Amino acid sequence: MNPINNKLRVGIVGCGFIANQKHLPGLKVIKEVELIAFCDLIEEKAEKACKKYGAEGAKVYTDYKEMLADETIDIVHVCTPNRSHSFITVDALEAGKHVMCEKPMAINSAEAQKMIDAAKRTGKKLTIGYQNRQRSDIQMIRNKIDTEDILGEVYYARAIAIRRRGVPNWGVFTNEYEQGGGPLIDIGTHSLDLSLWLMGNYKPLYCVGKAFKKLGKLPLVEDCDWDPEMTVEDSAFGFVVMENGAVISVEAAWAINLHEANEAMMVLAGTKGGVDLFGGIRFNGTRDGKRYYEEFAHDAYKPALMSTVVAADDEEDNEMEGQAEARQWIDAIINDTDPCVLPEQAIVVTKILEGIYESSRTGDIYRF
Repeated sequence: MNPINNKLRVGIVGCGFIANQKHLPGLKVIKEVELIAFCDLIEEKAEKACKKYGAEGAKVYTDYKEMLADETIDIVHVCTPNRSHSFITVDALEAGKHVMCEKPMAINSAEAQKMIDAAKRTGKKLTIGYQNRQRSDIQMIRNKIDTEDILGEVYYARAIAIRRRGVPNWGVFTNEYEQGGGPLIDIGTHSLDLSLWLMGNYKPLYCVGKAFKKLGKLPLVEDCDWDPEMTVEDSAFGFVVMENGAVISVEAAWAINLHEANEAMMVLAGTKGGVDLFGGIRFNGTRDGKRYYEEFAHDAYKPALMSTVVAADDEEDNEMEGQAEARQWIDAIINDTDPCVLPEQAIVVTKILEGIYESSRTGDIYRF
């Protein structure tokens, strides 16, 4: 912390949508933090973010390496396109900064491993921005798993991230080179992370998958305004077998001819009970030899129907989860404890996404 004002000093690399929607509002309300550096290739974006969120004397940069040269910066948040996650994170760790990198961890598992190696080499903390773990419904389920073992051995999961008509029409989301893929790596990554985390299972054995470029290639689908020249899939599906025999079905789409849209959702089935996030939270199973059923009202545990960084019509939920993610991250640094999302967990998500894409490319089983 800065010895003058006892604050952790934070720099942001990438001042676009995710920085302004989640990272900056979440950090701004934490009294132990001051935002003192803003970097973006487009200087106007950095200047705008600095004006809104910056502490007195905060600086603006267009070169992240120049920003990293500031030895007073304690923490860096990486909010750039996927392809640059790895090298910016590694450089920040090597510069002596703790790093929060936005999801997905990296464009592939080899790049993600470089990030883990750098964190171990430097002794600095590294976490990945899977903010859906901070949702009230997910936190409640996690607590019941930890304290009551409500699920037992989870042997089946569905990780669902389906938009009916939701291709992003800004940024580089539809650019395969910059992002590494489409809805699977963008929103499917959240649902897969939740499933693995609540299962407590991070040992995949093999997977098969298929990515489709169907609706996204049409000039217009019901007057939607995405770029028909996009180079990523519009939907992707995978089936993962874990080392212990458990299976995970992964479903992700930006555009698909289904009626229901369910994003950052999942279903778990275990030997003691199950969890179904669709339309609420339900546990079904047996306790002391008797059937039991619990349903939590929506006003008590409100399921997110859209990813928190997309659901712009629910700004209160966005702030709550962004603040909770930032709070636990800063607490981990102050108290020298583990953050909620460990990089060793996040790299498994990246490995599975990579496996599904590779299986689709080769038409064969992908073995981890």
